[in-house]
Amino acid sequence: MKILITGAAGFIGYHLSKHLLNAYGDDAELVLIDNLQRGKMDDDFTSLLQDKRVKFLQLDLTDLSAYNQLGNGYDHVYHLAAVNGTNLFYEIPHEVLRINTLSLIYILDWFRKNNSEGKICFTSSNEAYAGALAAFNQLPIPTPENVPLVVEDTYNPRWSYGGSKLIGELFMIHYAAQYNLRAFIVRPHNFYGPRAGYSHVIPQFCVRVAEQVEPFPIYGGDDMRTFCYIEDAARAMRLLMDSEKTDNRPIETVHIGDMEEVTMHELLDKVFKVANWKPKQIEEKEGQKGSVARRLADISKIKNLVGWEPKVSLDEGLKLTYEWYKNNKKKV
Repeated sequence: MKILITGAAGFIGYHLSKHLLNAYGDDAELVLIDNLQRGKMDDDFTSLLQDKRVKFLQLDLTDLSAYNQLGNGYDHVYHLAAVNGTNLFYEIPHEVLRINTLSLIYILDWFRKNNSEGKICFTSSNEAYAGALAAFNQLPIPTPENVPLVVEDTYNPRWSYGGSKLIGELFMIHYAAQYNLRAFIVRPHNFYGPRAGYSHVIPQFCVRVAEQVEPFPIYGGDDMRTFCYIEDAARAMRLLMDSEKTDNRPIETVHIGDMEEVTMHELLDKVFKVANWKPKQIEEKEGQKGSVARRLADISKIKNLVGWEPKVSLDEGLKLTYEWYKNNKKKV
């Protein structure tokens, strides 16, 4: 089983790599690609690369010459590479758009010319449909995959990421139709776990709790979300990739997420409980512009396709995540 993973040094790529090595055993042959601009050559990733079944290539996928090094013969390709992180949507929206879109165009052209017998997965995002609720107040909850995709405000830099994922879905759907590719799209819904960086809400909560920050800030405390533990997410991606049910035309778009909704206050209380600490004062702050108040994915499609559902509860996942961040603190 020869597998290519782009963005492999990132959060999802690292955990997906470990999961696939465990799932496929001696049959696994992984080629991992990353430019290491955001993904890190840390102790965890370095340890992963010691496995004899793993090969690493440091490449910039917006450079056409990089594709000369990829070779071919891959059974599965997971295209995870993208500029992510909410702060970056606001700081470098032009680069988010350029890198995310260009790398997908190039890898699709490489795939159809050099690896068309394989199967490719594109990771989109729930950001792709986040504008429908704010713009029209018509987003059903739970949200199915076939909701309208709306860019609420092209002037809001937050949409650089969601917009790149929206256009990415269009590229996947129509390239697959034109060139008869086996492909599918997943929309992750708030994956979390160890080594998830420091720009998302659970890592920030964990680090601030570990450092016993006073007063403790919370942004958009009444906003509601679900969170899917990364091992559950990696298993979902593998099951979808292995299934013949995702070889169909038009290609499938599939949500991966949990169904346990919590407010940000409830989430923070769970982290306090795990750490056995609570601040004397909570400092309420407004959520960032463009952030929607509620997201809840309908995951009935993935259940019907491959029988997947989450196994790791939020309480259990937070314990594992907090322990990692307690030992890998960074100022946020």
